Amino acid sequence: MKLSARNQLKGKVLKINEGAVNSIVTIELDAGPVITSVITIAAVKELGLEVGSECYAVIKASNVMVGVDD
Repeated sequence: MKLSARNQLKGKVLKINEGAVNSIVTIELDAGPVITSVITIAAVKELGLEVGSECYAVIKASNVMVGVDD
């Protein structure tokens, strides 16, 4: 797999919560943190994702928002 995105984080699927159209996929990264992604149910099926599957969280963003508490 070659991608232009530089943030390719390897991990394993911890949980998949399927909704009516989308699924929330929870991934435990090899480095320890947990990240979630909302993708279509069709994408989950096409990728063959299930709990325990190895996968990558690929992040490509041109903007990152920063906030502070009031």
